[in-house]
Amino acid sequence: MKPGKRRLILAAGAAAFIAAFVWLLATQGPLAPVGVETAEVARGDLSPGVFGIGTVEAQHAYAVGPIQAGRLLRVRVDQGDRVHAGQLLAELDPVDLTQRAEAAGSAAARARQAAQAAQAQVAEAESRARLAQANSERYQALVRQNFVAREMADSRRHEADAAAAALEAARANATSALREIGRADAEARGIEQLRNSLRLVSPIDGVVTAREAEPGTTVVAGQAVLRLVDPARLWVRARVDQARAQGVSVGQSADIALRSVPGAVLSGKVVRIDLQSDALTEERIVNVAFDPAPEQLYLGELAEVTIRLPGANDVLVVPRAALAQHRGQLGVWRIEQGRARFQPVKPGVQSAQRVQIVTGLAAGDRVIVYSAKQLEDDVRVREQRLVPR
Repeated sequence: MKPGKRRLILAAGAAAFIAAFVWLLATQGPLAPVGVETAEVARGDLSPGVFGIGTVEAQHAYAVGPIQAGRLLRVRVDQGDRVHAGQLLAELDPVDLTQRAEAAGSAAARARQAAQAAQAQVAEAESRARLAQANSERYQALVRQNFVAREMADSRRHEADAAAAALEAARANATSALREIGRADAEARGIEQLRNSLRLVSPIDGVVTAREAEPGTTVVAGQAVLRLVDPARLWVRARVDQARAQGVSVGQSADIALRSVPGAVLSGKVVRIDLQSDALTEERIVNVAFDPAPEQLYLGELAEVTIRLPGANDVLVVPRAALAQHRGQLGVWRIEQGRARFQPVKPGVQSAQRVQIVTGLAAGDRVIVYSAKQLEDDVRVREQRLVPR
């Protein structure tokens, strides 16, 4: 091959390589436009909701146990049993309680007999005191008329004073007897209360969730033998992201999906929002009660909660993915003549997928939803499919 022709071929090859390299830089390399996917601004209705995950728990739980130490004699119910208020659940061994009750009863009977005798003595002493006082007054009158000697009047006054002192003593004895009756009755009541404390009864109409002691076990005061809950008052203690919990308030409706029945949606209502949030996870505890409660629930079961917030109808909406932050402003990216332009907007109601645009856009505008790279003002962009459908 002639040298001139060879140089021509080499020059043509070099030109083709340079053209291909430039084409790669302009289409696939750092000089290529950023691939973006867009969506149209449209009008629609928004039904926003706040999502949270929690567990089924009882609003009111009760630990039933003795108020004094003792040995458990029998337990009449087991886990899962339904009980009614006042039902006997368990009993403790009374040990010497029967003998103590008999002794207290005998002491109370003796105290009543002594009180009756003391009352009779008081009545007799009152009669003697009235008679002695009358005689003393009569003799005092006779002394003033000089019918009897003063010694006799003084003797009658002494007898009246002695009778009054005997009356006071009889009354004091009667009061002491009445006090003894009170002490005996108080002891008897205490023993009866003690007997009742050995009988563990249900405080509510509920369900037994745990049986924590068996017959023969020695339990101490305050130790739980059985645990109960009210099955009609269960709720989900859901954890909600603090950033999205601002619009949640008591009384709002909610949907509850139990892990055991993922396809079913149960109705609920927000009944309490805990004041103490979790600073570590940045979550707020929202308590959602079942409305109404289903027939069968399992405490501790995982549940998903969606709280329905006030919505908006016939408003401008864009995908939530279109919102972006740029130089401290909230807005969206648009395409103008093949280049990205940032447009500040004012958002409104937000749902899981879409957000209302109050100002900054009009129906029919197209906004960038996804981009292959970080966008900057005036960067070249090209529409293409980025997210698999």
